[in-house]
Amino acid sequence: MAMAPGKAERDNLWRLVEMARAEDLGSGDVTGTILPSETRATARFVARQPMVVCGSALLEAIAMSYDGEIRTTTLAEEGLPVEGGAVLAEWEGPCRGILAAERVALNFLQRLSGVATSTRAYVQAVAGTGAEIFDTRKTTPGWRELEKYAVRVGGGNNHRKGLYDAVLIKDNHLALLAKAEGRDPIEAAGRELERVRPILSDGAFIELEVDNLDHFRSALALSVDIILLDNMPVADLRRAVAMRKAAGLAERVLLEASGGITLQNVRQVAETGVERIAVGAITHSAEAMDIALDIEPDQT
Repeated sequence: MAMAPGKAERDNLWRLVEMARAEDLGSGDVTGTILPSETRATARFVARQPMVVCGSALLEAIAMSYDGEIRTTTLAEEGLPVEGGAVLAEWEGPCRGILAAERVALNFLQRLSGVATSTRAYVQAVAGTGAEIFDTRKTTPGWRELEKYAVRVGGGNNHRKGLYDAVLIKDNHLALLAKAEGRDPIEAAGRELERVRPILSDGAFIELEVDNLDHFRSALALSVDIILLDNMPVADLRRAVAMRKAAGLAERVLLEASGGITLQNVRQVAETGVERIAVGAITHSAEAMDIALDIEPDQT
């Protein structure tokens, strides 16, 4: 079943398109005025390299924001892997409107397909291990809903959306707690968690980051849902999995590896037994895919 953007993604798209259109189109496409206003054309979005398609479902909305006469035909569904030369979608309508919308549409399609393609590579790299790939908050400012949508299209999972929908106590929180409390930061965090949990919304989770096995041992005694193992060597990840099992917490506490994860080492990390692997690179370092818009005037 093909994935489709929901209301949150479409709302994000409309806000971004409004800004993108304003910065690109300004008072109008002065170059486009050289074309006869009645000229119509068919334009094809063509992949120039292998990729996972993401954003084709948004092209109709982008076209409508420029010219209501542009008609969109989607030829490659979201999440579909395609080879170079594949036609992803077509626009048919006034050539002035198509050319005015061209760059903005390609920017969205190239960026989101890049995130989906990057995510798919990591998902395939851990296939069969039981571990799943998660994104992070390392997204392009303003693009979070769309980039997290692209992660899902690529087969990955979304971590928390922001600071408001889950608790993630990281190293900086622990450092400040240690300074303020003058004692073990894990113990101080545990006391605060008892205060925070009752006010969390349904489905919210509590996650605690640790970077060594001593802190991990302390974290196992707390009421947390996920323990984030940050920048730990593979050998320590295996030890953490064994320690959790020995504590009888394998069914209650999930383990998430993060930090320094690459395509070269992600499978080795997955094979340690952690359930979750957070990869910031699938959003912050995703390469924009090479996609072109080939246009032909209609024969009339």
